[in-house]
Formats: sequence, structure tokens, C-alpha cells
Amino acid sequence: MRGRALKPKLGRDDLAHRGFMAVIGLYLIIALALPLYAMLSKAFTTYHFDLSQYEVQVSDEAGTFGPVQSLASLNTPPVFEKLATSTNGRLGLTKLFPDFSFRSPVMYRFRGTSESAVYLIGSERHTGPDWVELTSNSFRRVVIRPVAERGLANFRTYFSTPALFQSVKNSLTIAAIVTAITVSLAFWFAYGLARSKMHLKGVFRMVAMMPILVPSLLPGIALLYLFSARQGMLKALMFGHDINGPIGIVIGSVFFTFPHAMIIISTALSIADARLFEASDSLKASRWRTFWTVTIPGARYGLFSAAFVVFNLVITDFGLPKVIGGNYNMLAVDIYKQVIGQQNFEMGAVVSIVLLLPALLAFAIDRRMQKKQVALLTARSVVYEPKPNRRMDWIFFAYASAVAVFIAGIIATCQFAALIKQWPYNLSLSLKNYDFSRMDGGGWGAYANSLQLAILTAIIGTVVVFLGAYMVEKTRGFEKGRAVFQGLAMLPMAIPGMVLGIAYIFFFNNPANPLHVIYGTMIILVVSTVTHFYTVSHLTAVTALKQMDGEFESVSQSLKQPFYKLFWRVTVPVSLPAILNISIYLFVNAMTTVSAVVFLYSTDTALASVAVLNMNDAGDIAPAAAMGMMIFYTNAGARILHALISKGILKRSNAWRKSG
Repeated sequence: MRGRALKPKLGRDDLAHRGFMAVIGLYLIIALALPLYAMLSKAFTTYHFDLSQYEVQVSDEAGTFGPVQSLASLNTPPVFEKLATSTNGRLGLTKLFPDFSFRSPVMYRFRGTSESAVYLIGSERHTGPDWVELTSNSFRRVVIRPVAERGLANFRTYFSTPALFQSVKNSLTIAAIVTAITVSLAFWFAYGLARSKMHLKGVFRMVAMMPILVPSLLPGIALLYLFSARQGMLKALMFGHDINGPIGIVIGSVFFTFPHAMIIISTALSIADARLFEASDSLKASRWRTFWTVTIPGARYGLFSAAFVVFNLVITDFGLPKVIGGNYNMLAVDIYKQVIGQQNFEMGAVVSIVLLLPALLAFAIDRRMQKKQVALLTARSVVYEPKPNRRMDWIFFAYASAVAVFIAGIIATCQFAALIKQWPYNLSLSLKNYDFSRMDGGGWGAYANSLQLAILTAIIGTVVVFLGAYMVEKTRGFEKGRAVFQGLAMLPMAIPGMVLGIAYIFFFNNPANPLHVIYGTMIILVVSTVTHFYTVSHLTAVTALKQMDGEFESVSQSLKQPFYKLFWRVTVPVSLPAILNISIYLFVNAMTTVSAVVFLYSTDTALASVAVLNMNDAGDIAPAAAMGMMIFYTNAGARILHALISKGILKRSNAWRKSG
């Protein structure tokens, strides 16, 4: 007879691990899962005025009241033809009474037919079947509130509106074009860095990383100065075409997505096994055949991952199409227009779900491809070292130079725009565009807020992310709990920033939510930013922790040492490179992000990246470029400081690596 399986006894460390993991898991549920649920619920909710829920009696001038009438009967034939509305809808009733005059001595009695019937008299809320007697002057202040229904009406409205539905096609088209162009350009750039002996590799790599340091709006501003039909410096190169629209979106998107693709592809190309190339040479295979049979198969998963990242970045980006998109509708801009422009939150939720679907599909395909990936390097592998080839080295040098000129040229154009007095009439240099106190957008206070957000996000986010990764990696057993946590940790990568922002509106801007108090504060900006960029940070931490031998925990337990001593004295020093990388990743993204925070900031928490958007909308394009350059220089300075601190800290704390 088979006995029951024995369960290992849980010690204090095990309970502590699970407790910490539960706390951080709860954070992810509150900061991610619940807001998304609130948004999904809103997308399937419609509102309309139900006139049958209200009754009215009208007196004559002598004060004698007539029969009870339903508002629905008074609307026949229809005075109000459209009764659909939004959650904040109000409907005044005086149009139902053709002879209404607020000076009339006529009296009115009004009530709802059930407790669910809500109406306002001025700002005073009323419900229920009790009659309220009103003068004509008071009755004109009566408005009824809408009722909610569940269904697909919002989606039917969206897909039956040609202008809105066109944005789906536009977004998919632009994302596909940019993905093809960017991955191709980034592949040959990374190939030149990895497989040639060209000069200045370090310089080219540094220039290629520059777009990460600026908000996505900035290339749009540079392209306007370069190719605008009216005053562009190089407008002749457009041959009569307008940079505002798909052309500008594609060029700008290639600029800000290029470093992301280059990093991934460079990593894939760097793990090549030299023995495969030696075998190809011994078989007398041509360079072209070797390229297609050895290089491409070895890098294909990197190419797929790069394509996924670029596609997601483009289809979810808001800043660039807002600045240079013109009348070319994109999904992310539609969300902004519905929520900020029209205050139609339900339709904003619908567009968010439409935007979420291709992002989730791309994420699912990428995860499936990664599961098929096999290890390309083994213990017997030989690191590939490129051989000098004067002709090919110069070709790749010329190509890398052209890419570097494109990237540096965009940044230089923005700096030029920020320094001239008035383009194109007065090209003398001045710092007046940096006097942000004279511009709409938040002034220098917005820059200070962004700096505060970036520092808080880097500190708090790094602690939360690394602790969560540590607990999920080092907890024994508890497989289901760890699987749920991993799922929550991976989810933010598939959630566009615009979707997260509108989800936060529905969840945190609800007065019934105890967490409503953080809405409009710096706290919610930190929470949204940490959550938005959680997945990449989590994967970085997990990768570092997996490199540590599990024997550390076994030795610590045999010596009866609590886990926190091992964590502080061993795990943190060993993982310090990853911890520092997480912190700078969060800092830079907090400085440049626009999509989520554009819905969440208040007058007291305006941010520099949002100020760029607001100044551009107000026509202050040069000051917008100046603020964008402030973000660039701040991130560049943070990168340099990070490198110096990392070098000093790692030299002291990781001295053990050189010992023994």
C-alpha cells in the first residue's frame, strides 16, 4: 500500500520567503491586475438615460397639479433623440416642456420610480419614489443621471466608426514597416560590430545607444525642423511630400527603436561558436552560404525577439505620432483623444483593449519562440574572433558611420533648435528657450518633478524588483504560488503604457477605492512607472540570481544562519552589477516615459516629458526641444555617473572574484 507523500517541514526562512513574495505579489495585483480588471469592466459598460424611471406632475398657474406623467411619455415624439451618454452624463428636462419658463408660477413635482433612479437638483443628489415639490426656477436645475448596462455596444460603436477603425489599420501598418526597417538596419550594424575589425566600435556603440536617453517625442521635433514643408532645412529632400504623417512616424520610430533592436541582435551574434565557421571554411563554402547556413540560424531567435520589441514599441508609442502624426490616426493617440479630448472614458477603454490585443499576440509569439531556443554555446565552444578583411571592414565602417550620422544628426538638430532665437528668421544663439517659466508645461518645476520621479523609481523599484526575484528564485516548493508570481511579473511587458495609464484612472480615481488618496500625487507616478518597466528589471535580476550556486543556501542553513544575512553579505555583492543595471534602467525610463504618466500627473506633479508634449501643443516647439535636451543630458550624466560608481563599488565589493 502506497503511503502519503511527506511534505518538508517549513522553517522560518521558508515562511519569510513566502511572506515577502506574497507582499510583492499583492503589490503587483493592486498595481496591475486590479486596474486592468477595472478597465476591462469599463469597456463593456454603456450608459444611457432611462426616462421611464422618472415621473413628473405639473400644476397650472393656480397651483392645481395635473396627472402623473412618465418622462418617457413626454419624449414621444422624441425631443431627445440620443439618450446614450457617458458615466458623467447629465440631462436637463426643461426641453420636454415647450412652454417652460423659469419665471412662471407653475409648480412641479418630481420623483424616481425606484431606488436606482438618481437625479440631481443643483448639486444635491436624490433617489427613490418620494415626491419633491419644486418651483419653476428650481425645476430648471433638475438633471437626471444615466444608468449602466453591460454589453458589446461600445465595441460595435468603435468598429462602426470608420475614422476610429482606420487607426487599427494605420497602427499595424506603421508597426510592420518600422519593424522590417529597424531590424534590418540594426542587424547589419550589430553584424559589423561583432563580425568585423572596423575602427571606432566603441564610439559607434555609444552613439547607437543615444536614442534611449530621450523621450520618443524628440525625434518628431527634429524632423519638423529638418523636413517641414514650410521651413525645413532639408525640405527639398521630401520632393513635395509632407513629413507630418506616416513618413515622419516611420523615420522617428526607426530612430527611437534602433538601439533596442541593436542590443538584442548584438547579444545573439556575440554567442557564435567559431568551430562552425571553421567547418564551413574547410568545406569551401562561400561567405554568402556561410552567412545563411551558420550566421542567420544562430541569430534567428535574437531577430525574432528584436522584431517583437520593435513592433510593441511602435504600436504602443504615443509621443511621436502625437507630435508628427498630423491627421494620420494611431491607436495610442486615439486613446488620448477619447480620454483627454472628449472625456469619453468608456471608448478610451475600448481603444485600450484593441491596442492590447496585438501587443499580447506579439508577446505570446515571442515567448513561444524563446521556448524553442536551444543553447548555442557549450563547454567545448570556441569564442568567434573576426579576421581582418580590409574591404569588408571599410564597408561596415561606412555603414556604421551613416547610421551614427543619422542618430547624432537628430540629437544635434534638437540642440540647435533649443539654442536659436527664432527659426528661421533669427539664427543667433540664445538660452531664452531654457527659460521654461515663460512657457506652458510646468516650467523648471516639471524638470525637478521628473528628477524626483526618476530617483524614487530607481531606488524603490530596484528594491521591490530584486526582492521579488530573489524570493521567487530561492523559495523552496510552493510551485503554484511561484508560478502565479512569475505570471504577474511577466505581464507588464505585454501591457502598453497608455493602457496602464487609463486603467489607473478607472481604478485609483474611484472615490470608493481606499487608495484614491494617492491619485494625482507623486506616489501614483512612481507606482505606475515601476509597474510599467517591471518585467525587464525582473528578468535581469532572475538571470543574475540563476548564476549563483544553490549550495550557498544549503551551507547557510547548515550553519543555522538566517537568510537575510546570506542575502546581504553574499547575494547582494555578487548580484551588484545586475542591481546597478536595474537602477539605471528604471531611472532613464522614468525620465523619458510619457504614455502612462500623461493620464496621471496633476498640476503639482507635472513632468518634463509631458512638458515637452504640452509646449509642442502650445506652439513652443523650440522650448520643447530644450526640455527634451535637458532630459537627454540628465540621462547621459546619470549613465556616466552610474558607470563611475559601478566601477568603484564593484572594485571593492567584488574583490573576491580575483582571489583564489
